[in-house]
Amino acid sequence: MSGPAIDWRVHFAASPEAVWQAWTTDAGRQLFWAETSRGDEGGFELSFLNGEALRVEIVEARPPELLAFRYFGGSTVTLDLSPDGRGGCDLRLREEGAPDPVGNHAGWVSVLLACKAAVDFGVDLRSHDPGRSWDEGFVDV
Repeated sequence: MSGPAIDWRVHFAASPEAVWQAWTTDAGRQLFWAETSRGDEGGFELSFLNGEALRVEIVEARPPELLAFRYFGGSTVTLDLSPDGRGGCDLRLREEGAPDPVGNHAGWVSVLLACKAAVDFGVDLRSHDPGRSWDEGFVDV
C-alpha cells in the first residue's frame, strides 16, 4: 500500500542543464545513483550495489526542466528543475505511489545529496562496497 507523496527539494550551484545531464545520461547516473546504467529511447536500466536491478520507464521529458519516470513498484517520480537566477537551480523531486514510503523517503535524501555532491563538487559519496549496502543499514551506498 502506498502512502502520501514524497516531496523533496535541493538547491544546486550547477545549472539546470548540468543537473539534467546527471539524471538523463548513463555516465551521470553512475556518478551518484546506480553502479551501472544502460539507457535507451524509452528509459534506462539501473543496477544497484545490493544486486538489485530495475527497468525505469521515462513517462515525460522536457529538457532541462522536467523528467518523469516509473520507479520501483510502479510509482511515478517527477523531477522539476528551475533556474535560481544566479546560474544554479532548484530541483524538486516528487514520488507518488511509492510501495515503501518510509524507505523511499529516506532513500531519496541519500540519492539527492549524492547527486548534489557529484554535480556541484565532483565527489562520489558512495562506498561501492557490497558489504556496506542500504540493506545492511549503510547510507553511503
